[in-house]
Amino acid sequence: MRGGVTLAPMAIPSFRGFIHPLLRYLSEHPDGARIVDAYEAVADRVGLTPEDRAVLLPSGIQPLFHNRMGWAHDRLKRAGLSDSPRRGVWQLTPAGRTFAANHPNGFSEDEQYKLSYPARAAARMSKEGQPPQPTAAQTAVGPTQDLASPVERIDRAVEEINESVSDELLALIGRSPPVFFENLVLDLLHKLGYGTSRADLQRVGGTGDGGIDGIISLDRLGLEKVYVQAKRWQGVVGRPAVQGFFGALAGRRAKKGVFITTSGFTRDASEFAEQVSDSIVLVDGDRLTALMIEHGVGVSHRALKLAQVDGDYFEEA
Repeated sequence: MRGGVTLAPMAIPSFRGFIHPLLRYLSEHPDGARIVDAYEAVADRVGLTPEDRAVLLPSGIQPLFHNRMGWAHDRLKRAGLSDSPRRGVWQLTPAGRTFAANHPNGFSEDEQYKLSYPARAAARMSKEGQPPQPTAAQTAVGPTQDLASPVERIDRAVEEINESVSDELLALIGRSPPVFFENLVLDLLHKLGYGTSRADLQRVGGTGDGGIDGIISLDRLGLEKVYVQAKRWQGVVGRPAVQGFFGALAGRRAKKGVFITTSGFTRDASEFAEQVSDSIVLVDGDRLTALMIEHGVGVSHRALKLAQVDGDYFEEA
């Protein structure tokens, strides 16, 4: 015990230790497996005792091994090896089934690093797209983590959590109806301060919308408006689409427009938007999810209390 919190027994693997057992279990269930079944089956495979399974996170809201296994699946998902096709189910992708078949006994050190720390592994990729040989500092993740201050570790953890939430948000948006996405965008813009009330943001998307999916009245009388296009694109958005939106604005004698997509924009599209920057703002998928996380649209937040000595208090002593 420390501060009333039960510490995790050493028998519970880190999230990295759950990646391969979870991959093997999911490979045996090609049609998908219920998450609750995966928890128990993989726990059996790694030898967790009833005491191990009873250990909770310090917050007390979830078993520790559930949390670590969830992060293991997050790594498989971000590598394109698994997915959650419906609520409460995990399922390997075709690439995941092939990967599992080629790795029956585990991963190489470099593969384990790439799966465990995808953002760091991507940062190590050379411009030619070939990964350089990892240095001792890069592969020795544990010691490197130990050198970081607690605040640095918290900052990195928050960044990692937000990255995972961002990926999940984009996946959920991609499976939602177009109307839902258009309303989501208007909800977000209202959270950003557009419109005096939510009723000032109107969805107009549909056949014959002229490329306009929403209209925001910036004042009560509707004298000043911002027009919105919200599209879920599979690939990057090119200049013709942005020019088409600009033309739709001109057709309505509009001065301001926001083009939001779940993907990204080509350089030509971005350069065109810069040329007419007084008229159009582009928001790609990364910026969209960052704003959703920041303003609490489609996500919830949990407060974290960090203690810090109050120097002013002790100066009065």
